Amino acid sequence: MTDEQFDAIVIGTSQGGRLLPIELARAGRQVALVERGRLGGVCVNTGCTPTKTMVASARLAYQARRGGEYGVRVGPVSVDLAAVRERKRAVVAGARENYAGRLTQHGLDLIEGEARFTGPRSVEVTLTDGGTRQISAPTVVIDAGARPRPLAIDGAGAVPVLDSTSIMELDVLPEHLLILGGGYIALEFGQMFRRFGSEVTIIQRSSRLLTREDEDVSDEVAAIFRDDGITVLTSSTPVRVERADGARVRLTVHTDDGERQLVGSHLLSGIGRIPNTDALAPEAAGLRLDGHGFIEVDEYLQTSVAGVYAMGDVTGGPAFTHSSYDDYRILTANLIGHRKVSTRDRIVPYTVFIDPQLGRAGLTEREARAQGRAVRVSKLPMSAVVRAIETGETRGFMKAVVDADSGQILGCAVLGSEGGEVMTVIQVAMLGKLTYTAMADAIFTHPLLAEGLNTLFAMFDAGPR
Repeated sequence: MTDEQFDAIVIGTSQGGRLLPIELARAGRQVALVERGRLGGVCVNTGCTPTKTMVASARLAYQARRGGEYGVRVGPVSVDLAAVRERKRAVVAGARENYAGRLTQHGLDLIEGEARFTGPRSVEVTLTDGGTRQISAPTVVIDAGARPRPLAIDGAGAVPVLDSTSIMELDVLPEHLLILGGGYIALEFGQMFRRFGSEVTIIQRSSRLLTREDEDVSDEVAAIFRDDGITVLTSSTPVRVERADGARVRLTVHTDDGERQLVGSHLLSGIGRIPNTDALAPEAAGLRLDGHGFIEVDEYLQTSVAGVYAMGDVTGGPAFTHSSYDDYRILTANLIGHRKVSTRDRIVPYTVFIDPQLGRAGLTEREARAQGRAVRVSKLPMSAVVRAIETGETRGFMKAVVDADSGQILGCAVLGSEGGEVMTVIQVAMLGKLTYTAMADAIFTHPLLAEGLNTLFAMFDAGPR
């Protein structure tokens, strides 16, 4: 079969891969865009857009139940999960259709099918509608993404196991949802379904939730979840699962006190994600993978093969949509603008969309001390922030880490109402290389949540108050 020649091939349409081919086409390149599933990748179809749409429904149910605290009388609150699902589907469909319309405007050759390398810059596509196409280009960009890690414990193949995609298609509320994992995915779904009305138990192998965070942050999140009526079991390793009475499942976990059995109506595995590199035949291209199957790239996102680049989750970097978008920015600058833009030293913030939100940027206290830095730490409870008091959202705290010598802000954690938005204010200060004194002395509008930053940073000099 004769190769079809293009100027560039992009494999996958996640946040970066759906924008880069448009920029390449605008620059006059002939571009083939290969997608084996739905346009928009994980973010639009099974990640950010659907989950945050459902989080919004869950928060509204939570707030409605709290109406009496605000002097607002409401009746019993119940959740129609099928209606929540339909709203989610409508939002996702709108986002997908918007993207498809943009593709047709720029003359891209959209090839629907499974891509596999047959050489360093040659790709065979097994078409969704049948047949194959052989394509090649001097520039190939891989944005194949990642998928939920399969549960690999005894009995997992004999019982229904939900993942972060299938759980959003439920139309009947689980009576008791067992969740494996203590990371972002597990926590967001755990709180969401508790607010929908399910009993929820979270089972975490490690001694605490959110293991990449400082211990005080992890402890506070666990306390908030328990306050919400969620059972949180740490230092608990799942060893086997089996069917119990009827359609229920029985999970056996190993704890410090021996084995324990948990029975639930549904089981969700939120134990992480694996890269979509297996179907790509990376060995045919000569691509180098790490020990977990992610594609290794340098600071310019080039792989071990000249002319082949990778971006987004498939590289094993921070698995956030905005990281993929920044990868797109870097590749656009380098491939079209002929610059040398790098990922080195970039600050990648993130937000965990639990309630209250956890916004994070820069170094944790633990990371800073591990680097041998002399640091100072300030913490302000949200119960001391006027806006939080007025809105009845006083759970959590703000935390800042600064360099003891220069006063430079090294990182922050904002676990509080709109924590991601407040964190972003500190992130911008970090980008501008402001010291903590600039934040302490700034005028913030009263009464905003961000006004608490005055107090948080002033405490470095004044001490707790």
